[in-house]
Parts: sequence; structure tokens; C-alpha cells
Amino acid sequence: MHRLFILVSITAISATAATVDFVREVRPIFEKHCTECHGEKKQKSGLRLDVKAAAFKGGDAHGASIVPGDAAMSPMMSLVTSKDKDERMPPKGDGLSEAEVATLSLWIAEGAVWPDGVDKAKVVDKRDHWSFKPPANPEPPQVKDTAWPRGEIDRFILARLEKEGLQPSAEADRVTWLRRVTLDLTGLPPTPEQAKAFVKDTRGGAFERVVDELLKSERYGEHWAQHWLDVVRYADTHGFEVNTERPNAWPYRDYVIRAFNSDTPYDRFIREQIVGDAMGPEADAATGFLITASVLLPGQIGQDEPSKRLARQDSLDEIVMNIGQTFLGLSVGCARCHDHKFDPIPQRDYYAMQALVAGVEYADRNRRVPEAEKARANIAKWKTRIAEIERELNGFVPLVKSGGQRAPVNARENVECFVPVKAKRVRFTIRATNSLEPCIDEFEVFNREGENIALASTGTTASSSGDVVVADRHDLKHINDGRYGNSRSWMANKREGGWVALEFPEEQTIERIVWGRDREGTFKDRLALDYVIEAADASGEWRVVADASDRKMFDEKAKQPPAFSLKGLSDEETKRAKPLVAEKTELEAKSKAAEAVTQAFAGKFRAPDVINLLSRGDPEQPKDLVTPAVLSAIGDVKLANDTPEQQRRAALADWIASPQNPLTARVMVNRIWQGHFGTGLVQTPSDFGNNGARPSHPALLDWLAGEFIRAGWSVKHLHRLIVLSAAYWQSARTNPVAAEKDADARLLWRFPSRRLEAETIRDSVLSVSGQLNITMYGSGFDLFDKRGGLSGFKPVEIFKSENRRRMIYAHKVRREPEAVFGAFDCPDAGQSTAARRASTTPIQALNLFNSQFTLAHADAFAERVKNDAGADAAAQIRRAYQLALTREPTAAELEDTRAVVEQHGLAVLCRALLNSNEFLFLP
Repeated sequence: MHRLFILVSITAISATAATVDFVREVRPIFEKHCTECHGEKKQKSGLRLDVKAAAFKGGDAHGASIVPGDAAMSPMMSLVTSKDKDERMPPKGDGLSEAEVATLSLWIAEGAVWPDGVDKAKVVDKRDHWSFKPPANPEPPQVKDTAWPRGEIDRFILARLEKEGLQPSAEADRVTWLRRVTLDLTGLPPTPEQAKAFVKDTRGGAFERVVDELLKSERYGEHWAQHWLDVVRYADTHGFEVNTERPNAWPYRDYVIRAFNSDTPYDRFIREQIVGDAMGPEADAATGFLITASVLLPGQIGQDEPSKRLARQDSLDEIVMNIGQTFLGLSVGCARCHDHKFDPIPQRDYYAMQALVAGVEYADRNRRVPEAEKARANIAKWKTRIAEIERELNGFVPLVKSGGQRAPVNARENVECFVPVKAKRVRFTIRATNSLEPCIDEFEVFNREGENIALASTGTTASSSGDVVVADRHDLKHINDGRYGNSRSWMANKREGGWVALEFPEEQTIERIVWGRDREGTFKDRLALDYVIEAADASGEWRVVADASDRKMFDEKAKQPPAFSLKGLSDEETKRAKPLVAEKTELEAKSKAAEAVTQAFAGKFRAPDVINLLSRGDPEQPKDLVTPAVLSAIGDVKLANDTPEQQRRAALADWIASPQNPLTARVMVNRIWQGHFGTGLVQTPSDFGNNGARPSHPALLDWLAGEFIRAGWSVKHLHRLIVLSAAYWQSARTNPVAAEKDADARLLWRFPSRRLEAETIRDSVLSVSGQLNITMYGSGFDLFDKRGGLSGFKPVEIFKSENRRRMIYAHKVRREPEAVFGAFDCPDAGQSTAARRASTTPIQALNLFNSQFTLAHADAFAERVKNDAGADAAAQIRRAYQLALTREPTAAELEDTRAVVEQHGLAVLCRALLNSNEFLFLP
């Protein structure tokens, strides 16, 4: 119908009309009806109709909207003549008149002549932007005040100040600088002894020696790794609604800390995080970077194919977005559905980047570091010994149907010993439970040699009458995966009559079956009370080998008996069995602890997915095939579609880490600068594109990027340059005249003081109270009563040595702010945090003054002071000030606080010092 209308219109007019003039006849139609949505300010669906090149390119949904010479095949004409209100363009008003439709039709039919040079607007070249051009190699500028600069950085800063008619502030005193640099580099305050030694050190190079010692400290890596983890969204849970634990995420966190402490060259740091699996065992955990974001687990995804495709597309999007914003400072993910609105990133480039990481799966991977290899060897040895112990203990367990009553069922573990039988299959049927659908964490079947032949790793397959699947918790595959606990269990889909069966690769002679609801002893519900266990030999004939008929009645209120009970044994049997039980318990605990170091959530790699350009980012609307490539605006790396997976990531890493990449070094030096001064030279640290801020000191940024590369990509080299500069050494005191011109001190006429980060405040409280546990690395301590889940996280308020470690080692629950320090703008890993807010709210004061954490550590602080200073109140006050604020109290402070201490106790003063601005702010 539309095609016929267009043809009739053309025929009716062409007999009498002259050639259609674009400027006089067509452009007014576009301006009247189209450019409000498809013009300079807005380009819905990626279509722009006020510029020739953009108009003929078309939009996201239909390709070219104008087909010169063929109006009927031009999507524009179909849209303006559509009778469907949801499809017709423009969507508002009466639409185009018949005459306007006819004019457009004839114009297209005549070849859609659009003269050059008549456009009122121009398409801005998105590539013409400072950050996409190679850094200049500027010489530090000449300055009038040649006495002030301590190095090249200062000449750039001073040149800008002199241009603006400003002067730098006076130097901070030695102790202020020491407190500033120590908190800045390590996240902990200096000790009074360190301050005293520094003040006395009048030799040349005293400042340099302090910085070198701080950079050598392992506390440095712990502090600066947190900046990186903020950007990459590190957490120990998967996120989304279920937010289940990600128990093996911590090796990536530890890798980052080690990388900062060892000053891993930044170009290698990049490569290790993208292709560490090809760079040796020590870099195994580094690829955890690729999968730090939230992800939907298999059980949370619909089982239909479109749902699976969408979930996969979302997971790949997170990887591409993380790479773009972290290393390149670009919002690459904005091009998922259409060409990037601000930056030179076509939609095709986005999917070409996807193709480079299209073989990455969110999963755990075995670590190859010596620690993990040793743990695996120990686990194998311990499990062999556990199997031997269990065979010995079987001699104390009564056989099924042996005449006496066996112990009641136990939620933790139940042993079924019987006369050996041949079996090809075993089936467990649940007739009744103590509540809800039954749950079994592991079903083990042992042959006469004591081997667990039920394990899936031996080739045994599982089947069932029906399952309840909950992501990362309940699944049929967990029934024989060799792992215990509710989070690795099978659940039937009905309370009575459900069954689970195992089939062995070949017929075996079996004599013992072990099963439990939860070997970890946490859950006691969903326990099978009445059951029958059957075995079938190769002929297929089933026979009962055990059931609940000879077990004592289960008592819900009775105390849970141990998995193996010594009750009822003779004195001689008890003497033999007791040490075996103790040894088994110890070995099981050691095995569980050792398993925690064998894997890292660092991704698995497989053959890459085939990547197509997707219309509007919809996996159900694939278009043409895309080949692996980097962003075309700043690189020309293109790979064949048959390039192996690891080589794709290696090519990506090499391109990012290249000195020729105009973004990589700039982005990282800006992050380091921001860490020291609170604000980067570019205020938008993860957006160096056209929509981001321009640098305050462009030449300095380029000089620093060049110096970074020249120094072998050494992060510590940059730290040293910055903290030893005169700009960093300035006082933080304000100057009304300078503040009038530059209120935020972006030009650095003074040092811009700021509140400490949440982690630094917490760690400093622990440090000055003498409670800081400096144990490094590992799976992390708990801030909450559980490590993941839907809701209801209760804060831990009993502070043992384990949870007095530095906050970076806390088990981080995604989107769950820490109870006290979450109020201090501590990110919850829901989104990348390139720059933390620095809010001031009443909740912060209430949390820090009244929390159990502060009360407990104010008391500990007071005890430490008493031990150091003795009973004299004045000596106590001086020591408290020295520890908390790195200075002596003034005479007025000493007089004021003495009365408080004598009347209310030393802990009150300690609590007040921990809440003071002087303690909470970088000086």
C-alpha cells in the first residue's frame, strides 16, 4: 500500500514539476517535522537529518534511511506514510501532508540530490579531542620565582599560578608533612617515635629517606590497592538480588596488593590482568580483573535460549565496560546499542572489542602458585588418611538390620553399613522429612577398598525424580561433587516420594553409604527422617540395602549428636575409636582450610563466541558478523575470526599497554595524582572523552605521562616525584584572595586538605589504639554475620583479632554498606568508583561517636596510653595526643582536657580525639 501511494504520488507530480530543490523544498520539511528529534542536539535511534553525511548514513534500526533513486525502498518513506501510530514518523502531530510526502518521494526518486556546503550545521569530528592525540613532550616552563620549585612538577604548577596572578602557600612544617605523606602513602598515621626521629634528622635527604621507607612498607600496597579496587568494582559476592558469596575472589585482591608493593611495571600490570594465564603461575589470579563485576549465575537465568543469550551479552558488556573505563578512561559500553553519542566509538567498534574477550567465562580456576600446589597435595594426602580412618571407624558402626537400634538420623552425617553387595546403581528415596522438601549435601558410596565411587569425577552420573535449582546453592550436580555444605547440595522438588540415583561406570561391590543434610552443621531443616536406599546390580534388579526402620526416633528438640558417636561402645572400643575421631576432625578442618587457597575466581577461557553486531543491543536481532579489533579511533589492531582465544586477549593487552596508546599512561598518572591531591588533573578520571572535563594543567599531564613511560611505567617513581614536590609540601591554610579566584584550589596555590577515606579512618583507629592486626592476605574477615544472601546483614560487633585486620581484607558484600564506615562514602562495589564523594552528614558523627567499634577501641586506646604513660593524667594526655594527632597538646588543651580525664576517665578523651577533625582529615 505504501509503495503504491509513493509511486502514484511521484507519477502525479513528475509530469509537471521541476527538479526538487533540496534547500528550498526538502530541508524545510526536515526542519519542521524531523530535526527536533534527529538534529544537532538529539539523534534518536542514531539518525541525524540536518547534516548530509549523517543523513545518508542512516540510523541504528534501518541502516540507510534514504536510498537515492528508490523512494519505495527508502525506510524514511515507509515511516512517514505508515498507518501504524506506533511506527509513523513524526510520532506527534498530524504528520506530513500529502504534498510534503510527494516532495520527499520525488526528491529521492530523482537521486536525493543534497548539494555540498549548504548544511547549516557541521558534524563535529569526535576524534578531534585532546585525549585522542599523542601526548606532547613538553619542556617544563620557565618561571619567575626560581627558588620555589623542587622539581619539574613545580615549574608547571608555578607557571600557571603566575599566569593567574597567584602565589603558592608557605611550606607546611615537618610534622605536618610527615603526617600527610604517611597517611597518604600507607593509610596509617606515623608513630610518635617516627615523628621525633624525623624532626631530629637534619642530614640532607631526610625527606627522601622517609618516602623511600614508606614506599618499601607493605602497608603502602594495602592502601593504594584500595584505589584500584574501587575502580574495578571488586567484591566478594556476585551481586544482583541473590548476592551469593564469591568465595574465591580474594586472590585477585591479594594480587593487586602484591603488584603495588613490588612496583610491578604498569604495562605488565595491564597485561597480567587481561592475559595473566599466559604469564606464569604468579599472575593466575590477575585475570580476576576481567570478571570483577556483578553477574547472574546459571540458576538465576531463565532456561529459555533468549534469556541465556541476554545474560551472556550482559556479562560480556561488563567486561568491555570494565576494560574501557579502567585502562582507557572511556565509556565504551555506551556504544552497545548505538554509536557513542559523544566519543568516536561506533557500535561496530564496541562489538569488535567484545570479540576480543568473547571466550571469557565467569568462573573459578585452579591456581598454579606453589601455595596452591602444596595445598592440593596435602588435601589428597589427608583425604586418603580420612578414608583409612573411616574404614577403621566402620568397625564400630552397627550393620543395618543387625538386630539393635541404630542412632537417629543426623543432619550432619549418617553412615549406612551393610553386607557387601554388587551394584551398578544406587537409589535414595525420601518418604518423609522434618520440614519442607528434602536436601542432601553429598551422597557417598564406598566400595570394599574404601573408595568413594559416587564422585562425578569418577564417571558416576546422577539422576532424580525432580529438583529445586537455586543458583550457587541447590543443584543435582552438587549431589556427588565432593563438596559439603548447604551451598553445594541437592534439593528434591517434593517433600515425599522424591528420589536421587547414582549410576557407576561399571558394577562395583559396595558396603557403605554416607549421606548428610549439611556436613558443615549449619542447617537442620529439610532432613530425611524416613527413607529407603536400594542398590541394583548389572541385571537391573533392585534390592533394599538400608532404610530408617531400625533407627531410633528423631527428636527435633534433642541436641544434635556428633557425626560419629562413641555412645554405646565398650571401654576398649572407646579407647581405640576416640583418637581416630579426633584425627579425622582435625584433618577435615585442615582440608577445608587448604581448599580455600587452591582456586581463584579469575575466569575460565574457552573458544570465543561468534560476535555479531546487534540491532539496538538486542541479542535477538543479530546483524552481520564482527571481527575482533580495537577502537578504530586510536588503534588499527584487527584479527582474523579464527584467532585463538588467548591470542585475542594478548593483542588487546598489548594495544592498551603500548606507549603509543594516547590514553593509557594519561589515565593512570591522573589516578595517581588524584590519590595525592584529592582531585585529578582531569576531574573525570574514568571519562577522558568529549563529555569529560578538560585537564587543569594539560602540559603537566602530558609531561607526567611521558615521565611515567620513561621511568619504566613505575608507579612508585610517580609517587616519589609528587610527594617530594613543593606543591605537595605546601600548607593547607587558606588565603581569601586566592580562594576568590580558585575556591577549590585546583591550581594548587595551597595543599587541598580532605577527609580521610573510610578505610583509613578505621585502620587508623585500630593503629592508635594498638589493636591493628597486620596479618596480610587470605579469604578475609567478616564485617557481617553472613557472607552473602538476600538481606538482613547484621554487623559483627565482637572485635576479635581476625576482624581487627586492615579493612581492605574485609569480606566485601556487594551493595551492602559497612555499618559504621559505609557512611563515610565507602563504595559498595555496585558501580565503579573512580573518585569517592566526600560528604559531611550527621550520620557520620553519630556512627563514629556512638558505635560499638569506637567505644571498644577508645577503651583499648586508653589502656594503651596508661601502659605507655603511667598514672599521671598530664602524661596520659600528652601521650594520647602524640598517638592520635602526632603532636603535643597546647597548654590550653592540656588544661581543658585534664579536668575531663579526671572526672570522666581517659577513654572519654580518647573517644573525642578519634572524632576530631584533626584526626579525620589529611593535614
